[in-house]
Parts: sequence; structure tokens; C-alpha cells
Amino acid sequence: MEHEGPGCITHLYCAMILPDLSDYRNGILRCYWDGAATPAVEVPVGDFFGLVHGRAREYSSAVMAVNAGFGSSHGLNSYFPMPFSTGARVTIENRGPTALGGPIGAFWFHVEYETYDEPPPEVHRFHSGYRQERPTRAVGDIANIALHDAENATGDKNYVALDTNGEGRMVGLVLEIENVHGPVWYGEGDDMVFIDGEVWPPSIHGTGTEEIFGGGACPSSEYAGPFTGFHLIESPSYDGLVGMYRWYLNDAIHFSRSLRWTLEHGHANNFANNYASVVHWYQSPQVAPHPLPPAPEMLPPLGDGYEEARDLLYRSAFDHFRRFPSPDAAQQLLALCQAGAPLYRGDFAGALESLRRFNEGP
Repeated sequence: MEHEGPGCITHLYCAMILPDLSDYRNGILRCYWDGAATPAVEVPVGDFFGLVHGRAREYSSAVMAVNAGFGSSHGLNSYFPMPFSTGARVTIENRGPTALGGPIGAFWFHVEYETYDEPPPEVHRFHSGYRQERPTRAVGDIANIALHDAENATGDKNYVALDTNGEGRMVGLVLEIENVHGPVWYGEGDDMVFIDGEVWPPSIHGTGTEEIFGGGACPSSEYAGPFTGFHLIESPSYDGLVGMYRWYLNDAIHFSRSLRWTLEHGHANNFANNYASVVHWYQSPQVAPHPLPPAPEMLPPLGDGYEEARDLLYRSAFDHFRRFPSPDAAQQLLALCQAGAPLYRGDFAGALESLRRFNEGP
């Protein structure tokens, strides 16, 4: 999108068919407001919409949704309002080695926006930024143990999701953790939010990671609601990948000069795990988000069996496309996409099995 004049984006949408899971990290969404040379939004396209670790989980919430398509396609939606006074530009960059969208190589999108005769009253601009720490550094002598007696009375070694200067309010958080230490609860990390230059103690000091996202103690099954969700839990024993979201809509975190949103990685920062996050916030003046790491360092964890399952899906797709047009072409494409659906949830063994059945035929 590129528009000159005042207005407000009201809905962003995109979708791919048969994408590589890395497409959700290699595609970078950027938004520029009012002629700024640097973007106020710079986030991997999947993570922006809450599609975490490159794994698809359908969910509907107050401002974001990942909706089902025909198995190997998902519709990604954002309803955060994004106002501008003199112009807006929205871009997608592909930092990967192949086209976004797998063998079809197509990226669909909608940008819906209002235009105004006069600039709206001066309001904060929408920002979104991605950060990661892979891995975090375990602090102290008691590493990777859920409960212990150590204290963290500074917050200095916490994971930092947002560190910004200006005036505004934080309205959203997506948190992604890869627990690499087997079946052990990893989430005793407290949120510590330092507002307007605070040192210690912070204005907000929580009591554990699950409380941020509205869960009961140590969530072991997935859930998604209007404002909070633990929408990806790869294993009920807590090992592997997890993803969470929190929309601070009725309870925005306001700041006048600065905001530093931090989280312990385990109790007193004693876990060495892989963390990534997206924060959505409004502020003025506009600022550039935290710089993105190089593309290879941002690739999602793909795991054993992914390449074999993906390659079988793509070979099946190319073989199908060679037979176009045929009377049953659309039905066969639908069946292939449904057979490949487990791949996008991270079930690579299940995808191999269903794709082999598809290729064997009735």
C-alpha cells in the first residue's frame, strides 16, 4: 500500500498456499507513517499476526486472528487501527532464498483503510517490533530448575521485549519460548515493567509467566480468548515450543517518557532457553523498532522430519500442477492441501503419513 494524505488502516490481511514454514519468518512486514524514512513496524509477517515459531494455530481474538483455509493455507488478520496524517506505506520484503508461498509462489494481501479530508487530531502512531534472545543466559548456580530460593532484585538480566523512549501506550505482546531442557516447567519468570525511567522497584511486578497470559498454574493445554491465549503448546510436559499472546486493550500500559518491558527467563533468570517476542504499541515521536537479526539467525526451529515432509508435499504439488487442467484439478488441489495440513501444525510424521496415502490414491 502507498497512500498520500490523511487516513487510518483498519485491517491487514495476508495468506499463502503451501508456504515453507520459514516464509513466516523470512517475510518482513514494514509500515512507514507520514513520510518517515524508517519504519515504525518491522516484524516477521507470521509473528506479527501471532503465528509463532512458524507453526499454524487457528485462533480468534479481539484484534488478531489466524483463520483456517483448506488445510495448507491460513488467513492472517490484524484489526489494530493505524492512523497517519500525511501518508502511509506498507511493504513486504522476502529475505528467503525462494519465493514466498512455496510451489505456487504467491502472497495474497488486503490493506483496508479510511481516508480523511483533514488530518485526524494528533494521536500516537502504531509501532510493532520483534526481538529475540537465542538462547538466554542462565544466571546463578541453580540452572534450569523451576523453583528455588534465588532472588532477582534488579531486573538487569531479564529478557527485554520493549525498550523505547517517548510518550504512548503498549497494547500487545506475543511471546515465543523454545524450552530446550526437556519435561520441566520453565515459566516461573516474572514480568517487570519499568515506566518513565524507573530503576527498582518497577511499577508492574508480576508473579510468573502464565499469569501474564491469563492462564492457571503451568498451562499444559492450548487455549485462546479475546485478550489472552496460550495458543501453542507443543507438549503437555512443557518441552519444545510454546506461544502466548496478551492484548493490553482495556488495561494499556501508559508511559510519558519511556517504557522498558522485561521478563525473567525462569525464576531469577535461571533458565537458558530460546526467546522471541513481538510488542505492539502506540507512541510519539515515531521511532524505529529494535533492529532485526540476520535472516539465518531468525529461522524458526523446524525439527527432525520437516524437510522430508515438505519435499514430499512440494513434489506432490509439482506433479499435480503438471496435470493441469483436468476435470478434477480443483478437487485434487484441495485434497493435497488437506493432506499437507499436519505439516503446518508441526506434525511432520503425520504429514508424511497423510501425503503418502494421498499419493497412493484410492
